[in-house]
Amino acid sequence: MKNNIKVFAPATIANVACGFDLLGLAINGMGDEIVIRTCETRGITISKITGDQGKLSKDPNKNVAGVAAQAVLRHLGLEKEIGLELELRKKMPFGTGLGSSAASSVAGAMAVNELLDRPLTKRELLPFAMLGEQAADGAYHSDNVAPSLLGGIIFCRDNPSLDIHRIYAPKGLYATVVLPELEILTKDSRNILSDNVSLKAHIQQSGNLGGLIIGLINGDFDLIGRSLSDVIIEPQRAKLIPHFYKVKEAALGAGALGCSISGAGPSIFALSANSLKAEATAKAMQEAFKYYNIGSRVVVSEVNNEGAILC
Repeated sequence: MKNNIKVFAPATIANVACGFDLLGLAINGMGDEIVIRTCETRGITISKITGDQGKLSKDPNKNVAGVAAQAVLRHLGLEKEIGLELELRKKMPFGTGLGSSAASSVAGAMAVNELLDRPLTKRELLPFAMLGEQAADGAYHSDNVAPSLLGGIIFCRDNPSLDIHRIYAPKGLYATVVLPELEILTKDSRNILSDNVSLKAHIQQSGNLGGLIIGLINGDFDLIGRSLSDVIIEPQRAKLIPHFYKVKEAALGAGALGCSISGAGPSIFALSANSLKAEATAKAMQEAFKYYNIGSRVVVSEVNNEGAILC
């Protein structure tokens, strides 16, 4: 067993337009780090948190990274045998729709496993990271956790059983993510959603999801572009993001394949067929927000195919 290590878990784009709670992809440029060390106190302790503006608890039972870390240690039967100390370094903002709690949960589970010389595979860590994510909002869905852990684009056929499948991104696919200076609580973004879906919308959304998956697998950018459309969730959540449709229009005008809300928002993502179009899309989206006096930051990234890593 090592004495101390550092792991990193990346930010993610959930839903990917038409895949509500079913699709997610990992990006570069943002995420969470955890430094883990052995200590004398048995079980999991959290010694330090940075980048959270004092918002997060150091109680491992109330911190998603601590919950996930404890779950792994308990599963291995070592909770009363060894002591591990976590230092959480938040390197991404809260409440952006980019999987902040998922990244922390993944980093917590990954850190324990790496320090103990990998008794579990990455795939086997997924249920424990999910427990951390569930502690954050009470929901059990893997569209942020799975891509943060495993990397790439993940399709989850069924969340309760974690029946997940990796989709490798076609060469050249880039994501542009714009984070406006707005805050939307995940619970508010979920509470606004209706349980009722028309048959017409269901058929259209199902067609888009199938088309997007086939387009990704075959590297068919035209099909990806035709399929990146959310006719169920986006129309309901768009009202929470000022001038959303103007920003979307700007992205499409700059050559993006498609554009929608990342997770619960307010971040907005677009996919493009190459880095040049992704950069042009970033500029257009930021300028659209700026026109309405809303500041923003932007990330342009290929799909992160590694997920959580030892660093």
